[in-house]
Amino acid sequence: MAARTDQDFFYFSPARPESQRRFGRLDIFTHPKVTHKPAWRAAHIQQVTELMRLLHSPLAFAGLAEDIESKTQRLVPEEVGQRLDFTVRNYSEGLAGLFWRNFFGPPFVRMFGERLASLPAEYRQDLGNGTVLVQPYPLPSEAGTEQGNAQERSLIEHLGPECFYDHARHLKPSRVPVLEPVSAS
Repeated sequence: MAARTDQDFFYFSPARPESQRRFGRLDIFTHPKVTHKPAWRAAHIQQVTELMRLLHSPLAFAGLAEDIESKTQRLVPEEVGQRLDFTVRNYSEGLAGLFWRNFFGPPFVRMFGERLASLPAEYRQDLGNGTVLVQPYPLPSEAGTEQGNAQERSLIEHLGPECFYDHARHLKPSRVPVLEPVSAS
């Protein structure tokens, strides 16, 4: 049981060699209020970039849990009731959408190409080592708002809608990154 003052939680789910999954998962949870602090936001970029390097991850994203769940999962009607399904299981199937912060590593930078390079600087930040941050709005609380949704749609249209899950028609992306095997270090 966590104390009332606990704000940060980690969830780690490694990919097991015997599993069909090739991808592990690391989730870090914190209270949304901390995102209002500029120092926290700056440190967050550095921390995520370093975790991507250590874990050899070509993709990371950050946002409110509700926004992430609404883009990565969907309820599928069945004969009796409904089941929870993934929009995309992992980044090899493409992108579920854009979130507050989207950290694209080299495979995604190559996939987007000039489209990513031509994004206005207010939405794109080169983080070095082939990683680019795309941030549609300054705070995660803007996700799901009319303005936030409009900005996400605009950036998706610019980057290429074929790279993203089509939530209206429930279609997986038709364009995915070419992933290179990661050597064990």
